Amino acid sequence: MPLVIRRYRPSDKDSVCELFSVGIKEHIGPCFYNAMTTPLYITITTSLCIAGYFLGSWLGAVLLPMLWMCIVYYCCHELYTGYVRRRLYTEMQDIPGNYMSRQGDCFWVAEAEEGGRAQIVGTVAVVAKENGAERFGEMFRMIISPTCRRMGLGVRLAQTLFDFCKENGFSKVVLQTSSTQVAAVALYKKMGYKIVLLHKESEASNWITLLSQITVIEMEKHI
Repeated sequence: MPLVIRRYRPSDKDSVCELFSVGIKEHIGPCFYNAMTTPLYITITTSLCIAGYFLGSWLGAVLLPMLWMCIVYYCCHELYTGYVRRRLYTEMQDIPGNYMSRQGDCFWVAEAEEGGRAQIVGTVAVVAKENGAERFGEMFRMIISPTCRRMGLGVRLAQTLFDFCKENGFSKVVLQTSSTQVAAVALYKKMGYKIVLLHKESEASNWITLLSQITVIEMEKHI
């Protein structure tokens, strides 16, 4: 598939925002599955089933665990849809202003021809950060269309960003991902990124993050 990685243009906004929304929301299902298959949640679900049976009937044995599963699903759903909602109404409204206005910032799109016309099938961005005298880049918005996965596009986008950071004299590249995004974590590790911190903090309410059972993963690669 002919594919070009280029800098973002204002005319890309709708396609980029749509790809971002779809790419983030697709983690809802895996997040719910991962949560419900933990030993703790299997125990809770089984206990609620037994409690419902003894407190009521077979109906109770079904309704109590179903209610529990609905609560967990809501948390997983809100974790990602809430993130998309906040981003679309803030920095994604002005991509050039938030990702391309300073030295060391950049936003790239991967464009391929699908169905006879150009389609945006991937994105990645870097924002320059400082910590004392150290300057480094933070990776954002690494999104790959489902139609272009397992084709090396993620590697190409990440390498484009890394080369840009090297040219700008950054000391390292840092990023955040989550335990739900197994393929992304594997890709970053393959490219030499190391896990430096695991934590449970997110933009969502503490109880939503807790019930979603996700772990935020911080990684970095020195240049």
